[in-house]
Amino acid sequence: MQEPLFLKSVLQEKIWGGQKLHTVFGYDLPSDKVGEYWAISAHPHGVSTVENGEFSGHKLDELWANHRELFGNTKGDVFPLLTKILDAEDWLSVQVHPDDAYALKHEGELGKTECWYIIDAEPGSEIIYGHNAKTREELAEMIYDERWDDLLTKIPVKKGDFFYVPSGTMHAIGKGIMVLETQQSSDTTYRVYDFDRKDDQGNLRELHIKQSIDVMTVPAKTPELDIETVSYGDSSVKTFVETEFFNVYEWKVRGSIKFEKNAPYTLVSVIDGKGAIIVDGKEYSLVKGQHFILPADIPSWELTGNLDIIASIPGVNA
Repeated sequence: MQEPLFLKSVLQEKIWGGQKLHTVFGYDLPSDKVGEYWAISAHPHGVSTVENGEFSGHKLDELWANHRELFGNTKGDVFPLLTKILDAEDWLSVQVHPDDAYALKHEGELGKTECWYIIDAEPGSEIIYGHNAKTREELAEMIYDERWDDLLTKIPVKKGDFFYVPSGTMHAIGKGIMVLETQQSSDTTYRVYDFDRKDDQGNLRELHIKQSIDVMTVPAKTPELDIETVSYGDSSVKTFVETEFFNVYEWKVRGSIKFEKNAPYTLVSVIDGKGAIIVDGKEYSLVKGQHFILPADIPSWELTGNLDIIASIPGVNA
């Protein structure tokens, strides 16, 4: 076959969402409160569909179940990764995700370690990334006393920043930020605080205080990243993170650059520009907002044009 699997995916309405997924990427939105595009997903809450070639019309979870050769016959009951674009018109809830052991026991799915590439951020934008409690008892006390200014750590962000968010990390994406998120294939979120806002029916959203205290890393740990950039003429490959769950890269294409396969399969998201990918002598045009998988039978490819891409591969334990 030797062709990319281009995907059409699912939009998710959120209380904090907006319209930038249309204005920036051209996706057709069902409302003016769309927060997430599940760009590459086999999770049952939003499954991607192949748009081209031999497997056109097939769902990604079907391919994982019935055509594991596309993924190098790697093991695992579920497709391990999920790639999203998030538009935070308002603050997301302050939240934390469990690790695999806790999530499998209590939720019946994978845990959620994730990472964020900041596609864009309005001036003055911030995220919550970590907390100031020294013990689990102090964490519980500060949460129940609603001492949010004392508890939460805020960090300013700008376009091009990258954050690794292991399970157990207190976090929230702030207003005015657009993110490409690479994560484990999980939809388990424990809300610690939601700014006391109400939904369209006037109800407060559910909080998960006990679970949050259970799974939080205390004291907080800030991962140290060893970000490395290698130039190839005017193009470059930046390695953001290499973990047991996923490796994430930025490919900046300015002209052309050739790649050799270094994993059973590769997830690719075009976040800006236009150009083409050449696979087995065939050229496929690329534009901002496209997402695709390079399956196991593609040993090499070439990218041409002016493209900003975020790519990921499964980690050693994915």
